[in-house]
Parts: sequence; structure tokens; C-alpha cells
Amino acid sequence: MIKKEMIAMLLAGGQGSRLGVLTAKVAKPAVSFGGKYRIIDFPLSNCINSGVDTVGVLTQYQPLRLNTHIGIGIPWDLDKNVGGVSILPPYEKKTDTEWYTGTANAIYQNMAYMETYNPDYVLILGGDHIYKMDYEVMLDFHKANKADVTLACMPVPWEEASRFGLAITDETGRITEFEEKPENPKSNLASMGIYIFSWPVLKEALLALKDQPGCDFGKHILPYCREKGQRLFAYEYNGYWKDVGTLGSYWEANMELIDIIPEFNLYEEFWKIYTKTDIIPPQYISAEAVVERSIIGEGSEIHGEVYNSVIGPGVVIKKGSVVRNSIIMKQSFIGENVTIDKAIIAENVTVGNNVVMGVGEDVQIQALHQVLERRLGLHGIARVIQRRREGAHAEKPGHDADDGAAHAGLRGQSRGIQPVARVLVETDGAHKRDYLGSERCAEHALLREGVHAVVGDGGRRDGQLLGRHAQ
Repeated sequence: MIKKEMIAMLLAGGQGSRLGVLTAKVAKPAVSFGGKYRIIDFPLSNCINSGVDTVGVLTQYQPLRLNTHIGIGIPWDLDKNVGGVSILPPYEKKTDTEWYTGTANAIYQNMAYMETYNPDYVLILGGDHIYKMDYEVMLDFHKANKADVTLACMPVPWEEASRFGLAITDETGRITEFEEKPENPKSNLASMGIYIFSWPVLKEALLALKDQPGCDFGKHILPYCREKGQRLFAYEYNGYWKDVGTLGSYWEANMELIDIIPEFNLYEEFWKIYTKTDIIPPQYISAEAVVERSIIGEGSEIHGEVYNSVIGPGVVIKKGSVVRNSIIMKQSFIGENVTIDKAIIAENVTVGNNVVMGVGEDVQIQALHQVLERRLGLHGIARVIQRRREGAHAEKPGHDADDGAAHAGLRGQSRGIQPVARVLVETDGAHKRDYLGSERCAEHALLREGVHAVVGDGGRRDGQLLGRHAQ
């Protein structure tokens, strides 16, 4: 019988809807990061660096690029006869065939895979965070405390604690209570979504809750284990960890890589991040090009100017173009005399000549859209009523927001628009709410997000592109 001390189950089927067009065609763990990597490279590299050589990757949403990237696991030394990496999509069963409906439900549906290795411990991971962690140290903590379940947790600022699931512990680190995004938190120890279970405990809990709709670890499995008197402990992690689930956090995490002393270091010899790399020629930087404090991928051709940016492999930036504070993913083409600022451009995008992207006051309108949706819980923005400054006419109330972005008066160079006066929000076709927004509010939203423009995979932009989401 095959026997593994600990196996990992990596949840990589998430859509990542908050990343907008970046995840329209790919799962969130397959999104590029740091030029040459994909987000899933980080947990996979953590596994092999920690001595965990059996990893099940659970996929569901748009898995093609993710599956192609992982392959048989060669870059991570996970191409093994016994163990290695396995792709685990939902599959048809004789009875009760269904998609993965929750994190714990996804693990339950792969019970047979786990039983194959008869593990002592099971490591549950998310596939969409940027961090370095030695899971072997966490396992030692689990063993030392004779724990049934160990959660990786990290301290967060008290003012942000209400955004997280929180663990309340005693002086020994044993968890006495859970709080799920409380208004008045009693703890600032936030769960990172990384768990080590003793296999018998996990198996019993999954079987007991197999009929629970949308069975989830945070909402169902952990409370069940605590109510049964199981020993739950919090393993405190104090290193770098970033959830790149929003455009703002994704852009910020990439920009941190090019700091003079980066908080997250990709150049450490003792904890390498592995990835699948293409066989492509070296980068070329022409005589007239200017590059300052940037990451430039292999196979890129730089003829213009690049400042404080992350440029992926195979990107072409033609002469006269200026790229600042932006992320351009692999195999994208930037034409001549293009100006790009604080933009995220996905893979295989073509940007024509003379495009202005992420520059101008219209950026603030989209930023207010985002802050309305995220902070006020208003979804499905139907239309925007925009008020021009003195001497300009107002947009018609029925003008659609998406169409309005293409209006000639909203070009990047236009200085005559007061960004947002009023937003009419339609949530379900019946209920409507008004929100009065000011120029100052829009500016604040913009600063919070940091991103001015986003272009999705395979997009093509000619002429002037505005500072807003583009399909």
C-alpha cells in the first residue's frame, strides 16, 4: 500500500470575479504575476520546497490555461511515479454528479484520491495567494501541539480585522472561538485559508457534512470540529502574504516587486519560485530605449520608455511609447507613440498606435464605479449621469455607462468633465438607488485602487483608449 505522511490539496478552481476581465478567460490561479510567473506557481513551489511531493490540484472554472501550465509538474519536480501532481476536475459519478459547490465539498468529492495515499495529514491550500511558507514547520507545530486541525493565521491591523475570518486563541495558541467578519472583532488573527488536518479528523468531518449544501471549511468544517471538542490551533505566520483578489491588490503586489528593497523577494536562492518557461530568445533593449526600475521578461523588445513597470515575456513596445507604473503580460504588442499609465494589460493584447491609456479624469468615473460596488454593496450599475463643468451640456440620463465611455467628450485629454455627479444603480431590475458622488470621492477611490485601466486577454485597442475596464 502507498503511504505518504502528508499530501496537499490545492483549491484552484476559483473564478476570481473581482479581477474582472483578467479572469474572463482564465482561472484566477492561472493569471500572470511578476512577469514570468503565474499565481499558482507560489503554492506549488512552497510544496516542493517544503518536501510535500504529492499535490492534488482541484480545477473547475476555465481550466485550460491552468492545466497546460501545470502539465505533469516537471518545473516543480512533481513528475513522479508515486505521488507528484494530479489535476482533479469534477467528474461524472454514478449518482449525485455535481460541480464543486464549496471548498470542503470539492475536497469531499476527491476522497478516493486522498485514500490512495493513506496520509497521516492533509494540507489544504488556496491557489490564489502570493507568499512563501515552509509547510514542514507548520506540520511540526501541528505535531507538537497534538492538534487535530491547525490553521495558518496572521495578524492584521485592527481597523481591517472586520474584513476577515478571525481566530480567538488562549495563551497556548488553541482556538477557542471563530468570528466570521465581525463588526466588533475580539481578535486580529486572520485565517489565511491554509489548514493542516489529521486525516482521520478530516475524513470524519467530510463524511458527516457530505449533504451540507455548499460545504465550506470556514463556515462548516471548522465549527463542526470545534463543537466536537477537537484540538484546533492557530499557527501564527509573520511573513509576506498577499491576497491578489482585487485589481488594486494585484497591481500593488506587482509594483512591490520592483521596490529598491522588495518586501517579497523573488531572487532568494534558498527558496526559489519555479515555473514553466517557454523557449524564447533573450530580451532586446534598443539604443533609443529607456528602462528604469522595471522587470523585463525574456524575449521582450523595448524600443520606447518603461518606468516602474512589470513587463512579461515576449512583449514588444515600439518607439515613442511610454509605459509607467503598469503591468503588461506576455506576448502583448504595444504600438508606436502609446502612453500607458497605471494600467494592467493581459496576455496577447494588441495596442495600436497613438493610444492613450489610463490617463485622464475619466479614470475617476470608473474608480467610483468600483468603490460603489465594493464598499456600498451596489451591483449592476446601469447608467451614469455625468455633469460637465460650466459651458458644457449634460449627458442624457438614459445614456448607457458602457457606451458613454466611448463618447468623444470623455477622451483622455478632455479636461472639461467633473468626473461624477450622480450614479443611478439598478440591482435587480426593480429596485433603484441613487448615490451622489463628488470629484473628491472619485479621486479618493482612484487612489485606493491604484489602477487606471484594464484590458483583458486577446484584446485589441486602436485609437484612444480611456481609463476604464475594457473587454
